[in-house]
Amino acid sequence: MYFAGIDIGSTMTKIVIMDDEINAQVIGPTGAEHRHLANKVMEEALSKAGIAFDELTYVVATGYGRINVPFADKQITEITCHAKGVSSIFPSARTVIDIGGQDAKGIKIAGGKVVNFVMNDKCAAGTGRFLEVIADALGLKLKEMGELSLHSKEKVRISSTCTIFAEQEVVSKIADGVPIEDILAGLHEAIASRVFHMAEKMKIEKDVAMTGGVAKNVGMVKALEDQLGFPVLIAREPLLTGAIGAAILGKELVIKALEKGEAIEKGARLLEAASFFK
Repeated sequence: MYFAGIDIGSTMTKIVIMDDEINAQVIGPTGAEHRHLANKVMEEALSKAGIAFDELTYVVATGYGRINVPFADKQITEITCHAKGVSSIFPSARTVIDIGGQDAKGIKIAGGKVVNFVMNDKCAAGTGRFLEVIADALGLKLKEMGELSLHSKEKVRISSTCTIFAEQEVVSKIADGVPIEDILAGLHEAIASRVFHMAEKMKIEKDVAMTGGVAKNVGMVKALEDQLGFPVLIAREPLLTGAIGAAILGKELVIKALEKGEAIEKGARLLEAASFFK
């Protein structure tokens, strides 16, 4: 049996197809038209897995745009899917800190289930979008920011928590001749501090796993570890934990139904959507 998890985030869309292991994975930018994008990434994932759409036993959608996946059998919140996905990769994890494009989340987990969570989705500060804005202002690529910040000799405090004011503050410091690596180190520290204090509201517990695109920024990882006082766990592909969790939850639903001799509840739109993939 094959199961698919599709995670449509605010900036990136991720999909995995798996049975006992991952057979295919696709990551791409989220566009304005979620339905068209969902069909496109599913077609690409099916091609990589070497299977047809009707060979999928169950499809679970999660993330910001989960309601716009017409071929999903079920929609499950990203909080639940991240908890399941992280637990499958790191069974020892008790806290997840997820920093995405438009929000940051702290999730306490036990046995693959959510115990508690906190979320910042009101402001770009402390998210990937914040880093994108600063990178553009400095003429840097996102992947350059982390490496540069590691060369800092004296990080500079960034006092503004608003993205627009922080951008002005950074530009002003550059004009004053402050080394860019010191500015970036201070910027990462400011974001890490904001995320740490948000997550601490639910009492951070070891082990801590960091997920989301920002987990690929070595400067942010170091800054968060400095705040925590210990290392964090990072998956080989930290963008995929939500999609993996969605696929696993779909598999568990099907297995539970089969064990009870019950019919598998499929999404009402599945047959209609199947025509997209013929």
